[in-house]
Amino acid sequence: MSEAKRKSMKDKLPPEALEHMKAAREEMRKSMETILPPGFLEHRRAARREMLLAFRSLIDAAIKRTEVKSS
Repeated sequence: MSEAKRKSMKDKLPPEALEHMKAAREEMRKSMETILPPGFLEHRRAARREMLLAFRSLIDAAIKRTEVKSS
């Protein structure tokens, strides 16, 4: 969802509704933690980090190719 769309939703909803939505999201997250096996969240975070590092290396390689072509 774009930032502009998110902002417009916040402007349209009453503050109390936003607070309840935030609390509901947090409770849903807590309930999912009880369903998932121990260690799942740590592995998910590690996997996310590895994917970000992979994207970083792809971007770095693309930048290097651009610099070589422009030299």
